[in-house]
Amino acid sequence: MTLSQVNTENAVKAVPAVPRPVEPAHVIKDDAEAIAVARRLAAEFVKDSAKRDRERIWPVAELDAFSQSGLWSINVPKAFGGPEVSYATLAKVIEIISAADSSIGQIAQNHLGVVAAIRTVSDAAQQKLLFAEVLRGTRFGNAFSELGSKRAVDFETRFADAGDHVVVNGRKFYSSGALLAHLVPIVALDDEGRAWYAIAERDAPGLTVIDDWSSFGQRTTLSGTVLLDNVKVPKTHLVPGYKGYEVPTADGAIFQIIQVAVDTGIAQAAIDDTVAFVRTKSRAWVDSGQDHAWEDPYTIQAVGDLTLRLHAAQALLEKAGRAIDRAVLNPNADTVAEAQIVTAEAKILSTEIAIAASNKLFELAGTRSTLAEHNLDRHWRNARTHTLHDPVRWKYAILGRYFLNGENPPLHAWS
Repeated sequence: MTLSQVNTENAVKAVPAVPRPVEPAHVIKDDAEAIAVARRLAAEFVKDSAKRDRERIWPVAELDAFSQSGLWSINVPKAFGGPEVSYATLAKVIEIISAADSSIGQIAQNHLGVVAAIRTVSDAAQQKLLFAEVLRGTRFGNAFSELGSKRAVDFETRFADAGDHVVVNGRKFYSSGALLAHLVPIVALDDEGRAWYAIAERDAPGLTVIDDWSSFGQRTTLSGTVLLDNVKVPKTHLVPGYKGYEVPTADGAIFQIIQVAVDTGIAQAAIDDTVAFVRTKSRAWVDSGQDHAWEDPYTIQAVGDLTLRLHAAQALLEKAGRAIDRAVLNPNADTVAEAQIVTAEAKILSTEIAIAASNKLFELAGTRSTLAEHNLDRHWRNARTHTLHDPVRWKYAILGRYFLNGENPPLHAWS
């Protein structure tokens, strides 16, 4: 079956592109404003987050508010008119949004990662062009990963040179954000096997996005299949992503730290809902001798333990952000390795606390917390799904090799 045939058969399933915003996006002025704006948005996003998950309602209005708020341009360099906030702040922003709705937090991940990559690998003319798009409120989706390859780094999608543009052919999956993106960065290989970001218009002829994401968690990340049938991309939008991994850069750690922040956000939401349920709905256990569930000494101990472990993950998350800042300003083998190592440590703790907190919620809150009307299982489903990114068993190996044998982590987007 040819790609063209696949495209035709799936035409009825294709999701139409959304228009770019009419008004330019706000530009955040500093780190403090970024945190304040994130908190304001989160207070709105959380209101219908359970309903969106239950009914798989796309967060269309929420995503528009998120990208128009200026939070999608917070890592654009000051030299190009951006806020260039600390990566510790960027991670906190994603955590705050993810605590309200982790799917919305994840949608921004690849956008922010591509913005970072453009800073690392693009020339000044390309940076000026693409950063201007981002500052206006243009959203990048992604078409990176492929289904069925031997390894995540094995790509079959390729592009061919056609003068002032390239032509891309392939098939992608796990394309978070692509459904409601304005531009879609596609990881495609050149004739030498090097990976580039070919940034295509979302409504480019031959680019088909299908809403077929069926995971039990992160249900509204706007992921799915992307079909690429002779998609034309101007060379002005062809970004040499491979250069970010030929020498030490912070690009991999930046992609990773955003994943960590999504998970600490999920953990925060699970703990918050545990406390709220125990304080208002749970009954004291018959043998506790207490009148209220929140007086149970074992529940008190468990909430203290969960909160401590979350705070440890958050502390490492902030430390990782500062290490990434140093690696961005002065990229070398040592600064980049430090950023990768601290981010790997944070990834381990964030994975463990996201799963533990979302699981412990039901033990502490009791049987009533499993009722469908509360939809509290979304926290566990989201944690279990999202933490499958970049398995932590390999993070332990990275740490052991570094601290025992002085071996720096590998340079790729998963490290």
